[in-house]
Amino acid sequence: MLFSINETMGQYSELFMLLAAGTYTVAFIAFAWDLAKSSKVLRAVDLKAAELSGQTAEAARVPVGVGAGTAGDDVDRTDSDVSGPAGRAERPTSATGRGAAAGAGQTADGSMRYGGERRAPARVAVALTVLGAAIHAAGVITRALGAGRVPWGNMYEFLTTGAFVAVAVFLLVLIRRDLRFLGTFVIGLAIIMLVAASIAFWTPVGHLVPALQSYWLIIHVSIAVMSSALFTLTFAMSALQLVQSHRQKTIAAGGADKLGFMRLVPNALSLENLSYRINAIAFVGWTFTLMFGAIWAEKAWGRFWGWDTKEVWTFVIWVVYAGYLHARATRGWTGTRAAWLSIVGYLCVVFNFTIVNQFFNGLHSYSGL
Repeated sequence: MLFSINETMGQYSELFMLLAAGTYTVAFIAFAWDLAKSSKVLRAVDLKAAELSGQTAEAARVPVGVGAGTAGDDVDRTDSDVSGPAGRAERPTSATGRGAAAGAGQTADGSMRYGGERRAPARVAVALTVLGAAIHAAGVITRALGAGRVPWGNMYEFLTTGAFVAVAVFLLVLIRRDLRFLGTFVIGLAIIMLVAASIAFWTPVGHLVPALQSYWLIIHVSIAVMSSALFTLTFAMSALQLVQSHRQKTIAAGGADKLGFMRLVPNALSLENLSYRINAIAFVGWTFTLMFGAIWAEKAWGRFWGWDTKEVWTFVIWVVYAGYLHARATRGWTGTRAAWLSIVGYLCVVFNFTIVNQFFNGLHSYSGL
């Protein structure tokens, strides 16, 4: 009877995961639509502003008339063109520009604060993400109920729970910062994680091996999942920073702006600063992950460190992010170099939780593969 209930909960969990993936997919499309639509609006505003600027310059070049009366008429007409019709044309354009910029959610000052924007696709995308996260949470909870424990005892559970935490952290940060420009990337990564969990790492509901039957599983893995979610955000920011930096250099050199949607993204320096702060928080979490893992290893296997492959790569990740924080804070590693180092750190995280678990034998080879 109990086995039947557990199996039923596991089936409900898989159904919720499928529904969450579908909802995230629609949210992903909405975020992408927001970028494309807002980019077109901004491009139209630019063209209109350039056209009006040309008209104003042409009006300024109109010569003053020959006769006194004509001259007066021309002067009046010129003033009217600048402050009247042209001014009236510019004022709506300026308002349109503000509305478009606000509507596109630009944060030109890099503050990443919410303005008075009313971006329908972005609002729909966020609403769908909240709905998907609620369904996703139901999937994680039913998996936990079916297994009778915390749902991160194997790769399937780690990926599904990790994807949920990444989306939840993204939504929590959205309360204070306008990071909707990251939606496409964060939700895209969550979809990839759910698909990979269902296709490559699916594991039926079951009991844990003795080494994992400890309260340290809750402490150690929960902190690792949270830190990995934060690293996911900074990875997306660092990737966007590289693109934005290249775009800014191209524009500064007089080149054409071929990535109009990047106008919705803060400048490269703002992305770098926020990424650095989040990485610092995630690094503290990863430090506790390493420490608690060593304590758990002593209780489970009688030693704090045994050069197991998983332990080594956990330490490698710590070293990479420690190097990133130190290089940026004391050695002046800013800009693209800092972004690349942050990306390398996240690639190490991905390698640790996929390749190491799947292809390397060791005491941590209990992921249910």
